[in-house]
Amino acid sequence: MSLFSSFFGPNINELAAQARDTPGSIVIDVRTPDEYREGHIEGALSVPLVSVPATAAQRLPNKNAPIYAYCLSGARSAQACRELERQGYTNAVNMGGIGNWSGPLAR
Repeated sequence: MSLFSSFFGPNINELAAQARDTPGSIVIDVRTPDEYREGHIEGALSVPLVSVPATAAQRLPNKNAPIYAYCLSGARSAQACRELERQGYTNAVNMGGIGNWSGPLAR
């Protein structure tokens, strides 16, 4: 991460580009289904934070895949990454909050 990230948290725009360039990566939106429908990053899977403990193994079967998580502010995605790591995922990245996203939103 950049020096900017160390002071202000993850840069969702840089990390989305990294995810696009990383073979086998998966981007997950851990906001509620309603928030996801309001607009999300193109290609992101909706995996609400509340469902991560029970559904991660089914929805994200490869525990070594690079998984990039985002939410509204970065707090829920940080929680999701901790839960994924607790379940044995080896490459969970907190992208931060979509509030800082500068690209288009898919609906």
